[in-house]
Order: sequence, then structure tokens, then C-alpha cells
Amino acid sequence: MSQIRRYLEPGPIVLVSSADGERQNIMTMGWHTVMEFTPSLVGCVIAAANHSFGLIRRSRECVINLPSTALTDMVVGIGNTTGAEIDKFAHFGLTAQTAEHVKAPLIEQCHANFECRLADDALVDTYNFFIFEVVKAHVATSPKRPETLHYMGDGVFMVSGKIISRRAKFRPGML
Repeated sequence: MSQIRRYLEPGPIVLVSSADGERQNIMTMGWHTVMEFTPSLVGCVIAAANHSFGLIRRSRECVINLPSTALTDMVVGIGNTTGAEIDKFAHFGLTAQTAEHVKAPLIEQCHANFECRLADDALVDTYNFFIFEVVKAHVATSPKRPETLHYMGDGVFMVSGKIISRRAKFRPGML
């Protein structure tokens, strides 16, 4: 039962950047889910023991950054360190960029960056579950579909793979 996450992980590994005053941090996260399309809502589980939890709870915002497989070792390194002890941007050689709508920084090396504001915190105290509204999206034009990491547990990742299109079978409003 404790291993079901290896089959049900909801999406690609992301790097969540946060800031509260002068303090910035990055965390690796695998538990997130799209909850609504308009407005664009994303649900995320952030453990209370994580250094980013307090920064995000106080600032009520973050940036969800999508790394490609080129950052695999950094993704693991970021997940195995704490921002309470090191500056992860400096330590991992990542470039913080100014966001347009939030104070949390974008990570320049990531394929996409989604600026988020906390939309609902009703489940934070009970489940560490944050619901964010994406207020600005930045996506690189190339590659169109980057290889992304999907965590399977036990230190193993799966890489996004073959694309299967069934676009012609969809009703236009359902795309």
C-alpha cells in the first residue's frame, strides 16, 4: 500500500521557488495536480517540515518551474538539501529572474515558469495542501515538448516518452 505512489504520481517533477522578504528558496516537488482550467488552479502538497512551507505560507505565492531532464542531478540535489542551511540558487548555479506578478523568482534554466498566488489555504493545516492560481505563465518556444522527469519512488525517475496524438478525435471544445 505504501508504494502506490510509484504508479499514481500526478505529473512531472517541478522546482518550486519562493521568497519572503530577502529570503529565497527552491524545493523539488512531485505532488501537484491541475484542479481547474479557468481560472487556472493547481493543487500542491508541501510538507510542513520543508523550509519552503513557511516562506510560501507567509508570502502566499510561489513560482512553479518545469525543469527538463538536463537538470536531473540538480533536481535531486535541491531535493536533498535545505534552504535553511544553503542558498540553493548560488549552490546549484541557477539564475533567479524577476517575476512579473509575484515576488518569488523564476528559474531561468527551466523550460516553463508559472507565477502563482495562493487561492485557497483551507486544507493547509490538515493536509499541507495548497491551492494556487496561476497568474502568469512563461513557456520556452523550443523544444515544444521537452523531456520531463516523473518520480517513481526509490530514487528512480521515468522520462516523458513517446507522444500519441488523438487530436482529430476530440470535439473542439474539449481540447
